[in-house]
Parts: sequence; C-alpha cells; structure tokens
Amino acid sequence: MLALLAVAFVGYALLLWQGPWWLDGDRLRRRDLQPADSVVITGFRTTLVALGAGAVAGAGLYYTDRTLRHTRGRDREQAEIARDGQVTARYVEAIKLLASKRTVERLGGIYALERIMRDSAKDHLTVVEVLAAFVRDQVPVAPDAELPPRVQLEESVQAALTVLGRRPPVKEPFRIDLRRTDLRGAHLQDARLERARLAGARLEGANLIGAHLGEAWLRETRLEGAWLDRAHLEGAYLRGADLRGAILRGTHLEGTRLFNADLSTAVGLTPDQVGEAVLDVETKLPPAMETTVRAAP
Repeated sequence: MLALLAVAFVGYALLLWQGPWWLDGDRLRRRDLQPADSVVITGFRTTLVALGAGAVAGAGLYYTDRTLRHTRGRDREQAEIARDGQVTARYVEAIKLLASKRTVERLGGIYALERIMRDSAKDHLTVVEVLAAFVRDQVPVAPDAELPPRVQLEESVQAALTVLGRRPPVKEPFRIDLRRTDLRGAHLQDARLERARLAGARLEGANLIGAHLGEAWLRETRLEGAWLDRAHLEGAYLRGADLRGAILRGTHLEGTRLFNADLSTAVGLTPDQVGEAVLDVETKLPPAMETTVRAAP
C-alpha cells in the first residue's frame, strides 16, 4: 500500500509538472511563455489540483466509513457479549428458583425461563429440555402404579406444562420427553405438543381440547375420561392406550395408529373418525360400531 501511494504521489507530481506539455506539447512553448500558454498551463494545473483534492477527500470519506463500520461492528459484538452475560445470569437465577421448595419461587423460575426462551432464540431448546426435565422430576410415575385420587395438578407443574404448550414455534431436533409422568387433570387446552413423548403417562381427566399432538408417542398412555374434543392426533402412535370414557368429539384421527387401544366406551367417536385411523384386530371399539367398522371394506 505504501509503495502504491509513493508511486501515485510521484506520478501526480510529474503530471503537475509536465502534464500540460504531455497533453498539448505541440502548441505550448517551454521557453519564453506567452499569456496564452500560461492560461492553458494554469487551467490544467488548477483542474488537476481540484481532482487531487477530490480524490483525497473521497479517500478520507472511505476511510472514515470503514472506521465507523468497524466501530459499529465492535460495539455490536460487545453488546452481544453483554447481552449473553445478562441472559446467563438470568438463567442461573431462574434455575435456582426452579429448585426451590416454595411454589411461588418455582413459578417465578418457570416464567423467568419462558421470558428467556422468548428473548433468546438460541436458548429455546435448552429451556424446553429443562422444563420437561422439571416435570419428569416432580411427577414421575411407575407403570401401572396405584395412585391416590387427585383434585388438581400441582401448580408449578401445571405452569411448566402451560409454558411448554405455548412455546414459540421453533424447529426442534428432539421430542419433548414427558414419559411416565403423572399428569392427571392437567389443563393443556390448545397446547402445542407435536411429536411429544408421552408413553406411559397418566392423563386421566386431562383437558386436551384442541391440543396439537400430531405424531406424538402415546404408547400405553392412560387417557380415561380425558377431554380430546377437536384435538389433533394425526399420525400419533397410541398402541395400548386406554381411551375409555375419553371425549372424542371432532378429534382428528387421520393416520392415528390405534393398535390394541381401548376405545370401547369413548364418547363422541364416529365411524368416519375410525375410518381415518389405523386399527388392528386388537383395537377395542364401542359395541355399536364394532360390527359396522369391521365389516367396512
């Protein structure tokens, strides 16, 4: 760069000195200059000086622009680092609250994590996994365990489920893991739980009206008396699921695999819905439609 600048400077000086004669040497005198010669030479050199000044000013503006761009980029990096530090601090505080024994503090931690998930897209997946792990830790259940009656789901667990159900629509490379959890009576209306893993979960009496459970894994899930009106179960896997007494009015069952599922006392189930699902010989249907559906081609 320095060599180029030196060459440019020397060339510019030579052009100022000899330029008029290089341009119009046939008519310009080198000795005994006349007024006409002076006018041409002065005009040429004045123009060249103006062009040089413009070039210097342009270079100065270019350099200033680059400097400002670099400064802005550095400021953005510093702001991003500061923001990441703030998010990390908020995350640590939220986790501490989540581990509290007091319900109000756990709720504060859950909603703080939701705020982090919405403010920071790159922390979305981490928050989802933490909340799912919190639910699994709070309400685990062994297969076929005898459970005491429950009035309602513990408040902080319900809050975690609510946050999971209304999380931002971001592509997730994993399935939300809620296997073998006691979610009896959970309120999950319109919840977004596509592809969720709910195998062995207890969802008796849960409100799943309008819930999105497409391609969810619901093997041997207990759904007795659950409200599934207008729920989306397209492509879900319900092998061995217990749906006795479940409300299935308007439930979307396109491609739902109901192998060995028990729908013998399901409410609101229609032949059209059953016709869109995938059954096997062990699927238990309401007696009123057992013959009709089985006999259909």
